[in-house]
Amino acid sequence: MLVIEWLDGAHCAYPLPGLRYICPCVSCRGGHANMGAAIDPADLAQSPPPGVSTTVVSAHFVGDYALQIVWGDGHNSGIYTWTLLRPLCAGNQ
Repeated sequence: MLVIEWLDGAHCAYPLPGLRYICPCVSCRGGHANMGAAIDPADLAQSPPPGVSTTVVSAHFVGDYALQIVWGDGHNSGIYTWTLLRPLCAGNQ
């Protein structure tokens, strides 16, 4: 789980398989045309296909607007912005 304590007091736990499933990079989203599309919070209950790592090797802040996760299989191009993650917290507080 990735746990975030938001400044508004919300406590959110994001399952790692779900975060990998919703990876916001262009490759995972299926091309530039799909970038920025809203993500259904129910997608956090999904898991990526077999062979896709859900183990976090490291995570790094990107400026003050996002988190970059490095996954066990080396994938690291997904930038999880706070504006992406916060709405996915609904019902998870």
